[in-house]
Amino acid sequence: MENPILDFLYLVCIILFIIGLKRLSHPDTAKKGNMIAGFGMGAAILITMFYPMENESNNYLWIVGGLILGGIIGFTAAKKVKMTAMPEMVSLFNGLGGACSMLIAAVEFYNLPEGTPMMSTEVLTIIFALFVGSIAFTGSIVAWGKLDGFLRDSLVLPAPQVINIIMLVAVLVLSGFIMVQPELNFTLVIILLIVCLVYGITFVTPIGGGDMPVVISLLNSFTGIAAAGAGLIYGNQVMIVGGIIVGASGTILTVLMCQAMNRSLFNVIIGGFSGSGSSSGSDREQVVKEASHSDTAIQLKYSNKVMVVPGYGLAVAQAQHICHDLEKALENEGVEVKYAIHPVAGRMPGHMNVLLAEADVPYPKLLELEEANEQMSTTDMVLVIGANDVVNPAAKEDTGSPIYGMPILDVELAGTVIVLKRSMRPGYAGIENPLFFGEKTKMLFGDAKDSLGKLKEEVGNA
Repeated sequence: MENPILDFLYLVCIILFIIGLKRLSHPDTAKKGNMIAGFGMGAAILITMFYPMENESNNYLWIVGGLILGGIIGFTAAKKVKMTAMPEMVSLFNGLGGACSMLIAAVEFYNLPEGTPMMSTEVLTIIFALFVGSIAFTGSIVAWGKLDGFLRDSLVLPAPQVINIIMLVAVLVLSGFIMVQPELNFTLVIILLIVCLVYGITFVTPIGGGDMPVVISLLNSFTGIAAAGAGLIYGNQVMIVGGIIVGASGTILTVLMCQAMNRSLFNVIIGGFSGSGSSSGSDREQVVKEASHSDTAIQLKYSNKVMVVPGYGLAVAQAQHICHDLEKALENEGVEVKYAIHPVAGRMPGHMNVLLAEADVPYPKLLELEEANEQMSTTDMVLVIGANDVVNPAAKEDTGSPIYGMPILDVELAGTVIVLKRSMRPGYAGIENPLFFGEKTKMLFGDAKDSLGKLKEEVGNA
């Protein structure tokens, strides 16, 4: 039965979603946009609960209790999470969204009225929500494990593409078999649910840690699509539109991430890439030149232009604030300082942007890949802080490298390259970086936070 007042209130919530998303496109308005979208979601929940004021089950206490408990857990987790653990938290929260859609679909199957025709749009929609929600759930859990490190190399699947294709075929066959039955066979539904959950695991397991930004973005779009499917089940316009917005934006971001890593979306879907592989090696002489803090500080102070390349190591060291302090110290000496941001630097899309925003680095100083590369040849000095794979020349030179073809930051075009690292261990993709042995490169070993602090002091004293 149509309810024009309810439809109007839902329309207002949808408009708030769209306004919030639009404001998220720029750092100056992102915080307010997040609040607007959050207010729209909160309003949608309350409207769905209390209008019209009819609830035969009288289960408001359970609903409110769940909202309060979930709100406390979410608020506490968001306040306490370290910036280095932000990708893991995003994966977990994303997985919970998928699990919600999966459980909704399972419950709807269980409560399906007797005599409901199985070959119907309703049943197809429930199967769709079950399938996508399951993938988003278990896939996100595996992604969380890989980001956290304990699943990085612990599980290897033989012929992962073949396994994934077999799993997809199994899902299609089971779904079709369920729909051609004269009545609901809940045992088949349970089997389908298990197969979907396993496929979520086999989908993400073969993908290497260096490709996790793409995976997170793709799983985020899956969660949105699953939410839209759940909305179709209940005929809830807010869930449908909200899910479509999340799914569409996640898909667009996934495509951009794939382009940044020179991967095809099809290979992502079937789990066709990984962070490890063979390499044909490098012709560069394997000689490491080590820099000192005092010499580096003098070079920085008398440079005209310095480019900072942040990576996950900057987040691990919690060095974003001292990095900003060094930037200000150099600018006081008349040095122009910019930041070169690779689209997949860190462990999730936009990780470095969020990290530097936390330290109040002005957004105009952050240069995207293309703009940063255009300015590399006019840059006197580059500071690579904890970044490995995004500056690895093997992506252009070594056809046997697993990252061959991936666009990188061309730091070698600058006058001097200083790499801040704890050791010579490879990056998250697990491959050696020939940049570290380049003619223009010097290594500054140690904790990034300590090294940047010493550089700031030396700049002031030089």
